[in-house]
Amino acid sequence: MAAAATSDVAADAANVDPEIMPIEVPDFAEWLPDSVLPLWEAIAAYPLLGSLVIAAIFFVAAHVLRLLVSGSLGRLAGLTTSLADDLILENLKRPVFTTIFLTGLTLAVKTAQLPFGTDLLVKIIVSVIVVSWMRAALRISVSVLDVLSNQTRFAFIEVRTVPLIDLTVKLLIILVGSYALLMVWGVNPIGWLASAGIVGIAIGFAAKDSLANLFSGFFIVADAPYKIGDYINLDTGERGRVTAIGLRSTRLLTRADVEITVPNGVIANAKIVNESGGPSKKMRIRVVTAAAYGSDVDQICELLQEIGEKHPEVCTDPAPRVRMRAFGASSLDFDLMVWIEQPQDRGRITHELLMQVYKTYAEYGIEIPYSKHDVYIKEMPGDMPDLAE
Repeated sequence: MAAAATSDVAADAANVDPEIMPIEVPDFAEWLPDSVLPLWEAIAAYPLLGSLVIAAIFFVAAHVLRLLVSGSLGRLAGLTTSLADDLILENLKRPVFTTIFLTGLTLAVKTAQLPFGTDLLVKIIVSVIVVSWMRAALRISVSVLDVLSNQTRFAFIEVRTVPLIDLTVKLLIILVGSYALLMVWGVNPIGWLASAGIVGIAIGFAAKDSLANLFSGFFIVADAPYKIGDYINLDTGERGRVTAIGLRSTRLLTRADVEITVPNGVIANAKIVNESGGPSKKMRIRVVTAAAYGSDVDQICELLQEIGEKHPEVCTDPAPRVRMRAFGASSLDFDLMVWIEQPQDRGRITHELLMQVYKTYAEYGIEIPYSKHDVYIKEMPGDMPDLAE
């Protein structure tokens, strides 16, 4: 049996590209102790029976090892407070079981001495093992990134860099897995890489706008001029809350509940005003008021200060401020400056403050100047008819 298996492997290796190492499956008999060899030789006299025995042994071994992994390593993972090790262990159960069982299935196929298709079945089984590990690696990367980005005490990964790291890790996993699959099937990847380079140049010319948005998305994620939840203004006139940052575009939700999708290439070349930026999310709003000449300026300052302090949604730190700004053409100009917690409340709070200023001015008899014209008649013309007639 060992000689037959060795000759099969040698025949397969003769048909493979010499630059690519063939997949060799070791003889199962080499793993057995001497005391069990007579029993195995008796079973091996019937190839199909031997293959079933090998498959059954590896199936049981895969189950036992999975229980050991979930038991022993699970208890060790439970001693830590992080969820990363628990997620890694959970995602490793299936590929570990698949690898052990399918390895045994590969030996069983070799032992069965099928008249044809043995090499094809082995390649398919090994490909399934590679794909299983690729899926597990992708799931582990997503889970670990999610856990690390949500750390509150120690920030290992910033939220803004998660999409970039996630895409990079996934590309690496897919590239490594694809290379392994090509090696399994005996395909030289050098030719594929050269063809991919030529195709990439053609695609680059055909989709230059999409690629520009893609690279701009990388730069936006790395530079982080804004993050999800920020209120931004673009020099093109768009204003809204950032709801999503993709590699191709950024989505803004306006105050009218209309979602705007802006290509990253446009945002990368635009001036961005981030209303939520800075060391704090608080935003200052300015309420411009005016009073007629002759008004008591000290009284106006006190009333405006009181209006700002009494509003329930105005921050107490920093406190509201009142400033007289200018002597206008027909008015004394004042600014009431207050800080609010959320930029989206700017319009509503400004409305409420203006309403209260108008009511307070009316209550204290303070005149709000407006455009008007007074006409003075020095004398009535002598030849005008009597209006009483």
